[in-house]
Amino acid sequence: MTLNRAVLVLEGGTYFIGQSVGYEGYAKGEIVFNTSMTGYQEILTDPSYKGQIVTMTYPLIGNCGYNLEDVESNYPSVEGFIVKEMANYPSNWRKKGSLSDYLKRNKIVTIQGIDTRKLTKIIRTMGAQKALISTEGDDIKTLQERVRKIPSIVGRDLVKEVTTLKPYHWSETTYCWQKGYRKKSRFKYFVVVYDFGIKRNILRNLISNNIDTLVVPAATSWTEILKMKPDGVLLSNGPGDPAPLRYAIENIKNLIGKVPIFGICLGHQLLAIALGGRTYKLKFGHRGANHPVKNLETGSVEITSQNHGFAVDIDSLKLLAKLTHINLNDMTVEGFALKEKYFFSVQYHPESSPGPGDSKYLFKNFVKLMEDFRRK
Repeated sequence: MTLNRAVLVLEGGTYFIGQSVGYEGYAKGEIVFNTSMTGYQEILTDPSYKGQIVTMTYPLIGNCGYNLEDVESNYPSVEGFIVKEMANYPSNWRKKGSLSDYLKRNKIVTIQGIDTRKLTKIIRTMGAQKALISTEGDDIKTLQERVRKIPSIVGRDLVKEVTTLKPYHWSETTYCWQKGYRKKSRFKYFVVVYDFGIKRNILRNLISNNIDTLVVPAATSWTEILKMKPDGVLLSNGPGDPAPLRYAIENIKNLIGKVPIFGICLGHQLLAIALGGRTYKLKFGHRGANHPVKNLETGSVEITSQNHGFAVDIDSLKLLAKLTHINLNDMTVEGFALKEKYFFSVQYHPESSPGPGDSKYLFKNFVKLMEDFRRK
């Protein structure tokens, strides 16, 4: 089969020529890399990747095709996709078709056949940068000019592009072998989830921990939340820079101390800013399913799933929160808490999908926090 030509151009002028194995057209955004060996379907459907082109460092992607279960949202959010080689003959008992077909159907421009190792080294050295994939036959100089005009991810509100438009209840539990996803209707606790780009497996873990879950739009006011009388509030993951989300920050600021709060990823960053802290952009971010994090309260090390390009400056939270988790690769902040105010948060993804389940205990910690708040 003859494949069409595809070109990847980076902000610095470097370009790669490969083949198109997805949708035909243009993809533009910030280029990043993910070190996961599996879980490409969860990665593609993670709303946190809105505004980004994802490079998979594992060389062969698509071995399992795609299925109807391993999705984290209604549709893929990545702007573009880059692989060394796309598997032409997927094999899995759940597959509904090839990954290439899935990418075409969901209009994701994808390039294969380039040196992804070299590309990853460029991103690690130069940092995450703007990039463009084209299958339209444009000359390199034209594409280099176009890529410079792509807006930066810094300062943009990408949450408004992925949040739910109206509240909804979730009732699906985590996956059970041979039974799939089951429904649950009776609960002990009630939690409101701010949808900044929520992954479904976060909701599934809440349900599996006996928590009735209502997902609300990102701009829902704090007064409306308190009227619902929830046992707790979860601040979800999501894409991009937390700083421009002033509406979310103000709402969180007014909820602190009034209701137990659990923050994940972007929710963790927004909670830090609401407390009076600061965030900053990482050089190339953390994205993968193999990042070691030390729990400073227990001394244990968790292998975690991560996807973020910004981090919290812990020095800005002195006397406002206690550092609880730290990344052992670069010593960046992975978690903080303050028991007196009934909140805690983590930068990584305890729900996994993809990735290990080392950190799922955090959902049980959330339950305990709500119980403690009830007894105070």
